[in-house]
Amino acid sequence: MLFHHRWAVPILAELHRCSGAKFVTLVNRLGASRDSISAALKSLVEQGWVMRNPGHGHPLRPEYLLTREGAAVGRWCVRIIKVISALGIEDVGFRKWSIPVALAIRMGRQRFSEMRAFLPALSARALALTLKELQAVGVVERAVTDGYPPQTHYRLTAAGLRVSRTLAGMSTIAVSHDSA
Repeated sequence: MLFHHRWAVPILAELHRCSGAKFVTLVNRLGASRDSISAALKSLVEQGWVMRNPGHGHPLRPEYLLTREGAAVGRWCVRIIKVISALGIEDVGFRKWSIPVALAIRMGRQRFSEMRAFLPALSARALALTLKELQAVGVVERAVTDGYPPQTHYRLTAAGLRVSRTLAGMSTIAVSHDSA
């Protein structure tokens, strides 16, 4: 469920960079709505990656901290944000299904039906839209074979491979949390 909230990865990265943060600081630094940050934080707390500071109350203490598991994920989130920002694909890169679909392709699921089977919570419409968006920003390439019946395969471009190398250490966490 790491990717179910657009702001989860940026929140984890920010908490990792700053060793914790107040709610209002996250809203201001990330430029997201209070509701979006609140929903993402709630999900991250439920997953055990973020916790409320038990000593909260002092003006200089952060409200939210990373747990031990969250610290490992936070380090990865800092790296993935750097790569996605360098490619200029933040809008598409942090959408709910973009990274799980890129992971599926990286793991050898190159056909539409293989990706659907790999990510059972993903609807056919959501997969089609995600593939189109990833193709539009140059992360995924679509190829149709000339045989009968024609077959469509998807593969990562050079930009997609750059993102996937960053995802390599995170594959198991992302897949186990997102396919649930």
